[in-house]
Amino acid sequence: MDEKIYTIPVNMAFEKKDGCPFCTLLRDLENTELDIILGASMMEPDVRIETNKLGFCGRHFAKMFTMKNRLGMGLMLESHLDSIGDKIKAKPSILNRDPGTKAADFMDKLSDSCYVCKRVEEKLSKMFVTAAYLWEREKQFRQYLREQPYICLDHYREYLRVAQRYLPKKLYPDFLEDINELQMKYYEKLCGDVSWFCKKFDYRYDEEPWGDSKDAVERAITFLTGDRWKDTK
Repeated sequence: MDEKIYTIPVNMAFEKKDGCPFCTLLRDLENTELDIILGASMMEPDVRIETNKLGFCGRHFAKMFTMKNRLGMGLMLESHLDSIGDKIKAKPSILNRDPGTKAADFMDKLSDSCYVCKRVEEKLSKMFVTAAYLWEREKQFRQYLREQPYICLDHYREYLRVAQRYLPKKLYPDFLEDINELQMKYYEKLCGDVSWFCKKFDYRYDEEPWGDSKDAVERAITFLTGDRWKDTK
């Protein structure tokens, strides 16, 4: 396989065949960004400007907190809090009959933004394009796709859209055949496991083996939403 630098992470994620490969890429990107933001780049002026402007979502604050770099978080929060103080204050004004609106609008915008999410989403979007490119150009990558256990529905949706935009029209049906076979095989097995899991709570099935159904609920959630929900466990 003719690897270029930008194809290596995608190839590595698909080679693992351990859950959704895009969830693997997402998790790796998140960890890298969090390491960077609490490391040397934390004090870089251009980074500080962006973190002050965008802030962080609760999930990424929680992940940074577990990394135990309290001083790094303290310095970052000191700067961020200082940058928003004037914007969250509801200022009375003769011309402004509703002085709280501007502050509330700013906080709406801030609550929907996150420096790490933005960085990760930008990089992951390029990896979807790379995965479409590799499927088009590399027979080995097509085999990697066929051998995946599944792709979570969130990333399945995005991969379909990206492939439709970037793959030649004559190849898109072949791509759909590959990914549809992969997804439906897993889906049918998952449905069976979830149904059996439910039946096991009926006394009539007490003596029957669990088979692969013991973790069916967890696997169903992961298939439907990706594996980041596990961070809340």
